[in-house]
Amino acid sequence: PKKCKCGSDNLKQDEDVLDTWFSSALWPFSTLGWPDNTDDLKTFYPTSVLITGFDILFFWVARMIMMGLKCMGKQPFDHVYIHALIRDSDGQKMSKSKGNVVDPLEMTGKYGTDAVRFTLAAYAAQGRDIKFDEKRVEGYRHFLNKIWNVARFITMNIDDNTEIKPVKELPKDVLSLANRWILSRLSTVCSEIDTALKEYRFNDSASILYQFIWHELCDWYIELIKPELYGEDIEIKNATISTLLHVYEVALALLHPFMPFITEEIWQTLPSPKDAESLCIRKYPVAEEGIKDSDAEEKMGVIMDVVTGIRSIRGELNISPSLELKALIKTLNGSENILNENIPYITKLARTGEIEIGKDIQAPKNSATAIKPSMKIFVPLEGVIDVDAEIARLTKERDKAEDNVAFLKRKLHNKEFINKAPKAVIEETKVKYKDSLEKLSIADVSIEKIKQWGKSDGDQNNG
Repeated sequence: PKKCKCGSDNLKQDEDVLDTWFSSALWPFSTLGWPDNTDDLKTFYPTSVLITGFDILFFWVARMIMMGLKCMGKQPFDHVYIHALIRDSDGQKMSKSKGNVVDPLEMTGKYGTDAVRFTLAAYAAQGRDIKFDEKRVEGYRHFLNKIWNVARFITMNIDDNTEIKPVKELPKDVLSLANRWILSRLSTVCSEIDTALKEYRFNDSASILYQFIWHELCDWYIELIKPELYGEDIEIKNATISTLLHVYEVALALLHPFMPFITEEIWQTLPSPKDAESLCIRKYPVAEEGIKDSDAEEKMGVIMDVVTGIRSIRGELNISPSLELKALIKTLNGSENILNENIPYITKLARTGEIEIGKDIQAPKNSATAIKPSMKIFVPLEGVIDVDAEIARLTKERDKAEDNVAFLKRKLHNKEFINKAPKAVIEETKVKYKDSLEKLSIADVSIEKIKQWGKSDGDQNNG
């Protein structure tokens, strides 16, 4: 301005103040001792990547590049990672006036720093904003518990007579299919994580680790190896605990950038050889820390298909998990030998008694069916479920779903609701309506199937 509000034209700019964005533009090198040619400046300039938000690209990022080129003759960084904007669970921008701000200290105090860090990494999909939901943080706290439980399981199965060996030194003939499979999966996961991190796909990295640790390591592998750990063969037991310990140690190292505190705490207590004093300076895992075995992965895939098929039948028909089932498996594509060689895995995980396997198996009357790429699975239901009671249970569920569909349909056809309700609430109602329609359809199909099974059973008894 030419004049002050008081009317005076005697204006003088302060000579000791820099524009905020001008001083910020000097940040990459001024913090390292510039204009002196310090060791820090020579070591850390230029850096590799800058992480920032999209809203200050011109104000800050562009100016850092210009000043870096001008003052240092080099650009200050090679890559710019633009992170998403964190919004509340309804998609609204956080602000104190709205009262929807999430206090990170409160979240870390309630769920732990590792759970919050992992949640944000899992949210960090490129190209979209984040709808922050506290329930997601709570869910990942359960993931932390799962990780602790594996450490306790390992400790419980190691005693003074246990001999831990490097997995590369274990003879292949003492490595069970489960051990070969998990080592092969470990190799693949290390490779996938490396690629995802190089491409800044942090959400994909988090998802891969979650899937591997929770589902493959905990839900499948540990359950598969329990008979080996509790068996009498010391050589097989040592090979199995050595494999489990190795896979778990590498998994902790993979997870460390996302959950540094719990992984370091557990890693320090593991009874395995260590090449570093701390997990944070351990060499990050590479694919060679596993042992690629396509044959083991193929065979385990067939076994997992059988188990998930039988489990889905249990779930759909509300059959007790403790009840042993008979299973008949019609094999396709040469999977018969794989299944016959690994019946103990199937009987343990699927809770089955008698199993018949063959390419000429026919579907028995009054049986439930699960279809997989290399097989058809039949579970006879005679004496397993009460047809009338199951129809009554499903009819009750169907009536409830039908009521929800009618209620939500009226709501979505209400112009006042559509015009006045927040967009997020309308979208949530649409999702509920879609889910209720799906439940109604599933109930109708299940009722019809059971009626047919009951009819077939009655015809068989009359004959």
